[in-house]
Amino acid sequence: MVLLEKLARITQRFEFLEARLAAGAPPAEIAALSREYSDLRPVVTQISAYRHALADLAGCEALLADPDMRSLAEDELPKLKARIPGMEQALRLALLPKDAADSRPAILEIRPGTGGEEAALFAADLLRMYQRHAEQQGWRFDILDLQESDLGGIRDVTAHVQGDGVFARLKYESGVHRVQRVPETETQGRIHTSAATVAVLPEPEEIDVDIPAGDIRIDTMRASGAGGQHVNTTDSAVRITHLPTGIVVTSSEKSQHRNREIAMQVLRARLFDLERARIDSARAANRKSQVGSGDRSERIRTYNFPQGRMTDHRINLTLYSLPQIMAGDLTEVIDALAAHDQASKLAEMEA
Repeated sequence: MVLLEKLARITQRFEFLEARLAAGAPPAEIAALSREYSDLRPVVTQISAYRHALADLAGCEALLADPDMRSLAEDELPKLKARIPGMEQALRLALLPKDAADSRPAILEIRPGTGGEEAALFAADLLRMYQRHAEQQGWRFDILDLQESDLGGIRDVTAHVQGDGVFARLKYESGVHRVQRVPETETQGRIHTSAATVAVLPEPEEIDVDIPAGDIRIDTMRASGAGGQHVNTTDSAVRITHLPTGIVVTSSEKSQHRNREIAMQVLRARLFDLERARIDSARAANRKSQVGSGDRSERIRTYNFPQGRMTDHRINLTLYSLPQIMAGDLTEVIDALAAHDQASKLAEMEA
């Protein structure tokens, strides 16, 4: 049974927030209070329904002692008892600790790993996969910086993804993605194994990350291009080095001002992610065993083109629908990862 004392505390907190907002909270607090109020509202609705169900059950059991009402109570009792477990499970899920970043936009970074030009081509395939998935979800997908290889692959790409629950869904994509296929450059039909690294970072608000001017070095340079009209003849590209951590971020759009904005946006995201990882590691020693930990060195998935198979190694999920997955249909994969993550957190909470 869900602890009624905990449910009472949540309801009291919700009522406090409601009164605080109605009385006119200070402007500096309104955003945070409104966000917490919105998060608690559906939970409190579930709590109210659960309490009513318990009251109905208790009332029905009391009627068993009344000879005139006993028959009616015996008919209703099984139905009421059957409702309670489902409501309790829904409440347990609603009460799981929430990642405050789940509702935020995401910074998506893709880089080729082992495999040379084939890895760069696979990185381009992953970019198209995420672009198509974003389109299917109704998200906005903007490429902030793109460095292409000679054969049309990708050396480095950074994108900004906005929409409902973007980080909550895409956070499971962080890690090493491995591909097994016959490369376009292979003349003898041999299957090669290559890899690309995906990083999904929650976009922080400026107040989340304070970057003193003395902690960064900003360099301008001439952007490289694909040749011809695309060659940048001015020093518009920007490289920002965060001196305390050694993190380097570059942006090479045509506008130097825009490049500074993009580079600072990505730098804030990386520093925010670094701090989140530090806090999570201190909070839970088993963090790396959890789905969605964001460990970039972990091999999370294999895409086997000859067999049309995708395997997610974290949850031992194998799907023989690789063409659909590469076309952006990631819903089944992400749903399975989210369900596994929920189950792990429930087991930990109830241990």
